[in-house]
Amino acid sequence: MKIVVLDGYTLNPGDLSWESLEQIGRTVVYDRTDKSLTLERAEGAEVILTNKTALDSDLLHQLKDKGLRFVGVLATGYNVVDVKAAKELGITVTNVPTYGTASVAQFAFALLLELCHHVQLHSDAVRGGEWSNNIDWCFWKTPLVELAGRTMGIVGFGRIGRQTGQIANAMGMKVIAHDAITTTSPNYEGFRWTEVEELLRESDVVSLHCPLFPETEGMINSERLAMMKPTAFLLNNSRGPLIVEQDLADALNSDQIAGAGLDVLSVEPPLEDNPLLKAKNCLVTPHISWATREARSRLMNTVIENVRGFLANSPQNVVNP
Repeated sequence: MKIVVLDGYTLNPGDLSWESLEQIGRTVVYDRTDKSLTLERAEGAEVILTNKTALDSDLLHQLKDKGLRFVGVLATGYNVVDVKAAKELGITVTNVPTYGTASVAQFAFALLLELCHHVQLHSDAVRGGEWSNNIDWCFWKTPLVELAGRTMGIVGFGRIGRQTGQIANAMGMKVIAHDAITTTSPNYEGFRWTEVEELLRESDVVSLHCPLFPETEGMINSERLAMMKPTAFLLNNSRGPLIVEQDLADALNSDQIAGAGLDVLSVEPPLEDNPLLKAKNCLVTPHISWATREARSRLMNTVIENVRGFLANSPQNVVNP
């Protein structure tokens, strides 16, 4: 059996092993695959694994004729695969739903704490001699923000949103949340559900953890940014298109809100003229919330179990049942 990994580099740049997959079948791993090469490289594979390499209806039809039976997405989101076409063709598609919960929530706070304390700015100042030449025993170049007693509003209260809320609560923050489906409330004091507009008005920190659907695309726009406090921070390490980027850049540059921490953008890699790359007090990191070795190891293990489950006629994490 032939297994093809179309774009394995981000999952495994060399610090993990494909050995368990190689034990299942003859495995060919490509670091990345241009659209023009997808059909050629995937031809004859019964199993294809992909992260960002798209498999549209036309490709799936051609690959089905050449033996394709299974597509494993190396991520939680699976919009790179036309799952409707795959279902019609009898091709099973799986994803990896839970591997990065702790890492992504942790990274949200990495962004938030940098916005609160500007650690890198102060470290650079010290290395540049400003402390050695300072007349006082300490100095700070920006206002410093304490989180205890402030309110974090979380939009999207699934696994990652709940983990983020747990960290916020541990830091002494009040947590409010909005989700399309109201489920069991966490057991810490002060939590409550709220509508998005109320959440935006009340929160000192707004953290986005919702999936990208037509109804959530562009949900953070000029109208909703105007509802936020001028001292508030916005965090997004969920999906870039949740935010209208020019609207956020305008809000930051006009001091309508205090800052933003973003690990995702609408187009990745971003275009050089993306307005957020030069916006005031805007942190942008290259979609790395998920990329701890621990999270990638869990992802790899689940992908392999997805393949094994399919071959044993006991598929798991199927997104097109």
